[in-house]
Amino acid sequence: MNHKILATLAAAAFALAAGLPWVASEFVQSLALACLMYIALATSWSMFCGATRYLSLATSAFFGVGAYCSAVLLDVLPWPLVIACGALLAAVVALVMGAAVLHLRGTYFAVLTFGMTELIRHAVTFVEKQMSGTVGRVLAVVPEENTVYYTLLIIASLSVGVAVWVRGSRFGLALAGIGADEQRAQTLGVNTRRAKIAGFALTASFAGAVGAAMAVRWTYIEPAAVFSPFIGFQTVLIALIGGAASVGGPIAAAIVFSLLAETLRLQLPYGYMLVLGLLLVLCVMYLPGGLASLWQRRATGREAAR
Repeated sequence: MNHKILATLAAAAFALAAGLPWVASEFVQSLALACLMYIALATSWSMFCGATRYLSLATSAFFGVGAYCSAVLLDVLPWPLVIACGALLAAVVALVMGAAVLHLRGTYFAVLTFGMTELIRHAVTFVEKQMSGTVGRVLAVVPEENTVYYTLLIIASLSVGVAVWVRGSRFGLALAGIGADEQRAQTLGVNTRRAKIAGFALTASFAGAVGAAMAVRWTYIEPAAVFSPFIGFQTVLIALIGGAASVGGPIAAAIVFSLLAETLRLQLPYGYMLVLGLLLVLCVMYLPGGLASLWQRRATGREAAR
């Protein structure tokens, strides 16, 4: 599709989302927040994991770090700096984590990222008990709902924009080369370790920013909620079902499954996870490239016909 058409559609979508709080009900705005949250998480996850084919299960760790950063700093710093600190702290955690585990691949990498996420959750719980004697924090001072909404809109837009930029940059080519054949990429002069750690930290910064913004949606946060594995697993499933190697696939999947989640949670509490699991199985069996591969096949068929 022509780049001008894509830019026009992106601008129209941004304008539509920006005007939503002025015409929509609180319930619709809550749905939009969930969509924006998973657009940012799934797009940023795919930015690194879709290119390198490293299956990271650490999204909930970065989300939780950002959320706790927001809870601690909200009373002392302006809102933009709180979001920036959440992103920065998550990136620092990713740098340390990446330096420790990014030499592994496959199941070992996935298991270790999940294990380190649980380690961070228990460490935060321990520190909370030692410092305050309780687990969790009450957020007494929070920004307005529209402020949170527009913050998430900006984060999601930046995530999509950076993902598009990375795909066309030398850095993105290095990540794609790592995913195709890491040893060959090293032979061609790519510093694979540095590229992987940088990509991992970039992904984490968006998850941390989302966590910092979403923390104020709850009046009380605790490690079990903000470090919930469900956040990380759902991000991975949305990205894989949409097509982790694309940009548009995770966006479309995030919107569909966020709306589907709210509908099914009210009517069938366990139906959503059943549908998500079934779609994942079908995609793995028949569409390894995700739903985005359907569009790619259609475009290839048109070109062949011409």
